[in-house]
Amino acid sequence: MIVFTLLGFMCATVVGIIRIRDLFSVVMLTGMFSLLGAAIYVVMDAVDVAFTEAAVGAGVSTVLMLGTLALTSREEKTTGSSRAVSGGLIALVTGVILIYGTLDMPSYGDPQSPIHNHVVPRYINQSPNEVGLPNVVTSVLASYRGYDTLGETFVIFTAAIGVIAIIGRGRRRRKKPEDQTEADT
Repeated sequence: MIVFTLLGFMCATVVGIIRIRDLFSVVMLTGMFSLLGAAIYVVMDAVDVAFTEAAVGAGVSTVLMLGTLALTSREEKTTGSSRAVSGGLIALVTGVILIYGTLDMPSYGDPQSPIHNHVVPRYINQSPNEVGLPNVVTSVLASYRGYDTLGETFVIFTAAIGVIAIIGRGRRRRKKPEDQTEADT
């Protein structure tokens, strides 16, 4: 029940993001959306994913968007109501596709799901011998999912470099040649 309540709050947040034109408010709502997602992960006992979502989605992303917003305008350019309708339609279609994609999944917590019959017993029984670490969670994250963790780190690093490049370009464009010649005389 609490998951559906949080999903309802997430849907309301998406409607707010689509309708609001103040970009600072949109950045704050985006951070709130990530925190709601992290809360859903906590309820579903995926605390490691929740921590990552809170740190990256709500923390780092919000800080980077606020830094970018400091170099741009606070208000979104108005282009008409057709963009809001198309944005809402895209969000609705994406949500329907994501829900459709989950219809074949086993029920949450189903003890007969494939992960409980094949993957989990192997990790619990064989990871101390295969990896050499006594902690199963550490062995999964450091060894079995090592490339996945490296890929996530690479994505975050690439995003940070992109934002830094955009912010650096914005600072260089602010200086006008006329301003520099007047200061020199």
